[in-house]
Amino acid sequence: MPLEAGLLEILACPACHSPLDDRSTADTPELVCTGDDCGLAYPVRDGIPVLLVDEARRPA
Repeated sequence: MPLEAGLLEILACPACHSPLDDRSTADTPELVCTGDDCGLAYPVRDGIPVLLVDEARRPA
């Protein structure tokens, strides 16, 4: 379930405050930080972004 464009425009990474990018796939819905030094990937569960640093996946 894709996020609304208006919502995506106002969401920011809680760790570095950079914008988030919707890079969801069919099996991995997530929002990825666009910050150069951060890059955390936050899960989206049931259409709701979980913007908790402890729940984020670290970049590879």
